[in-house]
Amino acid sequence: MSPAEIKTLLLLDLPDCEITAEGDGRHFDIVVVGQIFSDLRPVQRQQLVYAVLRDCISDGSIHAVNMKTFTPEEWQLQ
Repeated sequence: MSPAEIKTLLLLDLPDCEITAEGDGRHFDIVVVGQIFSDLRPVQRQQLVYAVLRDCISDGSIHAVNMKTFTPEEWQLQ
């Protein structure tokens, strides 16, 4: 699986987010920025992203994900 495929999958379910994905085909670093994360705890944010990738993780297409999630306001402070 390519980073572009990961980004496309995430954009389908998280359409108003900015997403970057990098990786080697099985291990990925993902950054997702969106208002959707407002009022959510960090674990809830990760659960949203993992829900989109669940099938790819289950079938082994994705082995490991390192993710960071931000609201637009949090992202501006980075």
